[in-house]
Amino acid sequence: MDDDLFVPFYLKLKDHGKKTLSPRALAALEKTDQYLSLGHYSIHTVRNYLSELRYLLVYYAEVSPSDFTEDMLMEYLLYLAKTLGCSRVKCRMAAQSISFFCRHVLKRPYVIPSVVYPRATSTLPAVMTPQEVKLLIDIVKNIKHRTIIMLLYSSGLRVSEISSLKITDIDSKSMRIKVVQGKGAKDRYTVLSQQVLLELRAYYLIYKPKEYLFNGQGIGRRMSVRSIQHLVQKALIELGLGSKNYSVHTIRHSFATHLVENGVDLNTVRELLGHTSLQTTMRYLHLTAQRMKGIVSPYDTLPQDLQDTKATTSKKQNLK
Repeated sequence: MDDDLFVPFYLKLKDHGKKTLSPRALAALEKTDQYLSLGHYSIHTVRNYLSELRYLLVYYAEVSPSDFTEDMLMEYLLYLAKTLGCSRVKCRMAAQSISFFCRHVLKRPYVIPSVVYPRATSTLPAVMTPQEVKLLIDIVKNIKHRTIIMLLYSSGLRVSEISSLKITDIDSKSMRIKVVQGKGAKDRYTVLSQQVLLELRAYYLIYKPKEYLFNGQGIGRRMSVRSIQHLVQKALIELGLGSKNYSVHTIRHSFATHLVENGVDLNTVRELLGHTSLQTTMRYLHLTAQRMKGIVSPYDTLPQDLQDTKATTSKKQNLK
């Protein structure tokens, strides 16, 4: 067996410049890893926290982690937000990893400074049309890849949930898919399409997966999130949609939006998506094209003679 499999991933990350981690920094990472494991944090949270903490330790490579001061931590977070222009999500993840490290490893309280967070922006996610989804599926010739995209759209699963999906999670009798320990460490069920079930059976006969529904490189390993993201992005580019800001997560947004357009109530959509708050699901109301149909602008309801008067006045002003 490859000995590299036993090397913690945070030791494989590239250093910043020629800086390397000191033995004390490596010990701090290992201790943080142990506390995260004891807390049963998800694999994604563990990787994110340790990666962000490693960047901090490289930034202050000459300083012992036990000597970190609040001013130093503030300087680093401001460096991310102001100098590097990192996103709000990135800054928040870094601050949360630092807070965890201070509380559990350094044994001292640390309050995350909200001042380093850029103001949250309210933007609506991109959504594909049903026609675009169909074209995306049709353009993919590889059976495994096409089945993945079909399952993403038909069930609304997150890409990490598709990656972790096991054969036993497909319940063909009840026509549902069990999501085990999804985001927030919650189990839930989502819908299984009858047509996609037929595709899954054909895929199974060809690829014969063992444990995970979509195997990766190596026996007993699942297909990575990055591989799934890459195959979707490649298909989008091939279809000519590469400039539309679409991604693998857009397929999930499209699933939810199309459900709402088809009359499915928001509570059901919330349960299928695994949202904790209905407020999160309500944004899909703003994405439905059907809501805009039939809406008449108040200007179009003004008395006709008043509209003619305004139009005439506007023309006279333009002539001047």
